[in-house]
Amino acid sequence: MKTRLIIATLSICLLLLNNSWSEDHQDNIAVEYTLTMDKPNTHYFHVSMAVNDIPGSYAEFRLPNWTPGYYRIMDYAKNVTSFIVKDKDGNSLEWEKTEKNAWKVQKPLVNDIVIEYDVFSYSVSVADPYLDYGRAFIPPAGVFMYPSGRLDLPSTVNIIPYQEWESVCTGLEPVEGVPHTYYAGNYDILFDSPILAGNMEIVDFEIDDIPYTIAVEKPGNTDLYQFTNDLKKVIPAATELFGDIPYKHYTFLIMDSGMGGLEHANSMAVYARGDFYGGEGSNRNKGWMNFITHEFFHLYNVKSIRPAGLWPIDYDKENYTEMLWVSEGFTVYYEYIIMNRAGLLTRDDVLNYLSNTIKTYESIPGSKYQSATESSFDTWINFFSRSSNAQNATISYYDKGCALGMILDLAIRKETGNQKSLDDIMRNLYYKYFKDLKRGFTEEEFRAECESIAGTSLDEIFDVYVSATGDVDYNKYLSYAGLHIDLDEETLEGSYIGTETRNVNGETIISSIVRDSPAWNYGLSVNDIILEVNGEPLENQTLEDILKYTAPLDTLRFKVKHRYIERDISVITDNASTVRYNISMLPDPDTLQQLILNDWIR
Repeated sequence: MKTRLIIATLSICLLLLNNSWSEDHQDNIAVEYTLTMDKPNTHYFHVSMAVNDIPGSYAEFRLPNWTPGYYRIMDYAKNVTSFIVKDKDGNSLEWEKTEKNAWKVQKPLVNDIVIEYDVFSYSVSVADPYLDYGRAFIPPAGVFMYPSGRLDLPSTVNIIPYQEWESVCTGLEPVEGVPHTYYAGNYDILFDSPILAGNMEIVDFEIDDIPYTIAVEKPGNTDLYQFTNDLKKVIPAATELFGDIPYKHYTFLIMDSGMGGLEHANSMAVYARGDFYGGEGSNRNKGWMNFITHEFFHLYNVKSIRPAGLWPIDYDKENYTEMLWVSEGFTVYYEYIIMNRAGLLTRDDVLNYLSNTIKTYESIPGSKYQSATESSFDTWINFFSRSSNAQNATISYYDKGCALGMILDLAIRKETGNQKSLDDIMRNLYYKYFKDLKRGFTEEEFRAECESIAGTSLDEIFDVYVSATGDVDYNKYLSYAGLHIDLDEETLEGSYIGTETRNVNGETIISSIVRDSPAWNYGLSVNDIILEVNGEPLENQTLEDILKYTAPLDTLRFKVKHRYIERDISVITDNASTVRYNISMLPDPDTLQQLILNDWIR
C-alpha cells in the first residue's frame, strides 16, 4: 500500500484563478469556501464563501436544484438558513431572494464580499448533505452556492472537520501544504466531487502509477484486503476497454447505514451495510462488486460518454434525455461483462444475471406501455415516485437498457463476423464526442454510430424495441452466440389474483394490483383493507397462504374496507405461472456461434 499523491500546488491554484467576466472585462475573481461543522448534533454545516474582485453593483448567487446522476429535483435551497453578506470590513450588505435558489446581493463600490449561511444536513442519500457524530457527507451541489452565470470559475474549498475527526477524503485535487483544502477548476468539477469527513479506515493503493483511495466509514469485519485485490482486477478490465483513463486519481467513499450509490468522474459515493466484503470466494462479494463495477464504469458511460441533453448541465431544472437506457442500462450490462473479464464472474454467472434482468423487465405490465426512450425522458417524474401503479405503467431503463445492450452487442458481432462489438461503439463515442468534440451525442448520432459499426440497418432494435414496446425476439439474438432462452410458461402450485399486500398494525392492506389481473378485473383496489376471505378474518394466515391452497378458477369471497366504505367482492382466481427466462447452450453451435460466445463471455 502506498500513500496518496498530492497533485495540485497552491501556486497553480492561484495562477488558474483568472477568468473573463465578459469579452471586454478581464477579471481576477477568486472564490474560496470554508466549511465548518462544530456541532454535529444540530446537523448544520456552516459555509463561509469569500468572493474577491467580483465586478458590478450587484451579484447573484445560486444553489443548484439537483446533482448530476441523481435525476430528481432536490430543491437544496430548502436547507439554507441564516444567510448574511458582508464586505471585507464586516459591514452588512443588502440582499434579496429572487428565485427559490437565487440570492441577489447589492454591493455598490464593493468587489470583495463574504457570504455566510447554514445548511441543514440530515437526509440519508447519495445526493443529500448529511452530518452527525459519525460522518459528514458533503455533496457540493447541495452545499456550495456559485456566482450566477459563472460555472467556469475555479474555487478552493477548505474543510474544517469536527474536532474529534481525523480524515477528509474526496476526489478533488488537494492544495499542497494546506490541510483539508482542495481545488476545483470549475463548478462542474466541484459539483461532481463529493467529500466525506470522519474517522474512516483508509486504504491507499496504486495501479500503473495512478493512486486510488478507499475510505470506509464503518468497515467492521469487512475484508478490505480482498476487496482491494478484487478492485485491482476490475479497474484494469474497465479501463482497458477504452485504452484511456480520464482521471488523475480516484476515490471510493463508502458510508454506513443507507442505500444506493452515485457515480462521479473522480470518485463514487456508496452505502454499505455491515460486513460488506468477505474473504476470497465469499458469495456476497459478487453482488457487491457488480455494484461497485457499475458505479466505476459510469466514469466512462455518462460522465464522459454523455447524451447531449446532459451536457452542458443546467443546475436549475430538469435536464431531459431519451438516452438513459444507454447511460444506465448499458452500464448494468457492462458491469457483468467487466466482472467476467476481470475473472470475478463465470459465464454461467453472467447468463444468470442477464436472464434475471430480462425476467424483471418482461414480468411487469408496464413493459407493454412504456418504451425505453419514454422511461428515460420521464425519469424525473417516475424514478423516485414509485406509486402503487408504477409496475402497470412504467419500466426501468436499467433493466430494458441492459437487455438492449445485450442484443445490440450480439447483433453487431453477428453482422461483422465477430470483428466488431458494442465495445467499438463505446470507444467511438468516447473518443469522438468526449475527447475530440467535447460535447454530448444525440439520439440520431448514437444510432448512426451503431449502424455504421454494424454495417447494416438496425431498424428492428431501434424502431421496435427502443422507441416502441414490441416483443423482443431474444432467441433470435441469443442464437448468434449459440444460446437459447426458455420462454415456456411453467404452472405453479395454487392460484393467482395479481395482488401484493402489506401488514400494518395487524391489518392486511392491498399495496398494488397488476393490470388486467383477476383482482383488477373483479373490483379490488389498492389500499383496500382485507377484513375477511371466504367469511374468515386473516388472523393466523396471509392472503398468499390462502392462494397457495386455492385451485385456479375457484372463487374467493372478499370483505374489504376502503376508507369508510365496506364492500363484498368475489374474485375468480387464475393459474399461477411463471416464465423461467433461463439462458442455456444450443446443441451443436457452429463455428461463428462458438467464436462469438467465447469472445463475448469468457
